[in-house]
Amino acid sequence: MSEYPFLKLGTRQSPLAMVQAEETRRRLCEAHGWPEEAVELVPVVASGDKVLDRPLAEIGGKALWTKELDAWLAEGKIDASVHSLKDVETIRPEVFTLHAILPRADKRDRLIGAASIAELKEGAVVGTSAPRRAAQLLNQRPDCSVVMFRGNVATRLGKLDAGEADATFLAAAGLERLGQDNIGAPLDAENWLPAPSQGAIAVECRADDARTQELLAPLDHAPSRAEVMAERALLLALGGNCHSPIAVLCTHHEGKLTMCAAIFSADGAERVEESATFAAGDNEAPKALGTALLDKATPAIRAVFDEAP
Repeated sequence: MSEYPFLKLGTRQSPLAMVQAEETRRRLCEAHGWPEEAVELVPVVASGDKVLDRPLAEIGGKALWTKELDAWLAEGKIDASVHSLKDVETIRPEVFTLHAILPRADKRDRLIGAASIAELKEGAVVGTSAPRRAAQLLNQRPDCSVVMFRGNVATRLGKLDAGEADATFLAAAGLERLGQDNIGAPLDAENWLPAPSQGAIAVECRADDARTQELLAPLDHAPSRAEVMAERALLLALGGNCHSPIAVLCTHHEGKLTMCAAIFSADGAERVEESATFAAGDNEAPKALGTALLDKATPAIRAVFDEAP
C-alpha cells in the first residue's frame, strides 16, 4: 500500500476556505474508502486576504485569490486546488483544468441587518465591495448608500457590529458551511440575482495529471457543472471581471438550463435583463444571451463593460 497522503489539496487559509477544503477531503475519502489522513490539506495565505482596505478590482482582481495556489500547483507542491468558483478568473491557464465541481449549495445572498431590501431603513448605509451587490441595491433602493466592506465573514460581521454600516450581504452557502445559517435573511434569488458560480466549490488540477483527474472524477456533479460553466460562458461573453455588475440565476431541470441574467450601470440606476432556456452543456446559448444583454445596454451600462480591463 502506498504511504499517505495519496493527494495534497491546496486551499486558502481563511476559515471558509478551510471548511470547503475539508468538505472536499471528506467527499474524496468517502468516494475511495480512504481514511482522512490519505488527503493532506495545504493552506496558503492568498494575496487577496492580505489587502483588505481597497476594492479587489484596484489591487489585481480575482487572480489575487488564485496566484499562490496556481504557483504551487504548477510546481507540483500540491496535486489540486480547492476554490470558491465565484472567486476564480473566467479565463484560466491552459495547463490547469477545473476537473470537479461539487454539488452546488444555496445560491442566494443573505441580508444582514434587515429582514428584506424593502425593510432597510430610509437612507441606510450598506457595506459591500461587490459591484453586483452595490448596483443591485441602488437599483432597488436608490436612497441607500454603499461603503466598502472586504474581508472574511467574521471581519465583515465585526464591521457591522462596530456600526460601520447598517447592513451588509453575505453568501448563504458560506454561512451554511460555517454553521451560521441562522444569520440574516435570505433574499429571493429571482428578485435578487446571485453572483455567477455562487455556492459552487471547484477542484482544479493539472491538465496533464491523469492520476489526480481519475481520483477527482467521482466528485464531479453534472448538474452543478452545467450551471456554473454556463454562467462562466456568460461572463466570458460579457467580458466580466471584478469591476462588472453582473447578476445571474441558472437552474437545472431535466437536462435543461434556464438562465436569467442582468447587468447594471455602475451606480445601479440602469438595468437590463435577459433570460433563455437551453440544453445543459450548450455554452453557445449563454454567449448569445450575453450578446443580447450588451445589445440592449444603455450607454451608462456599456461604459462599465467597455472600460473593463
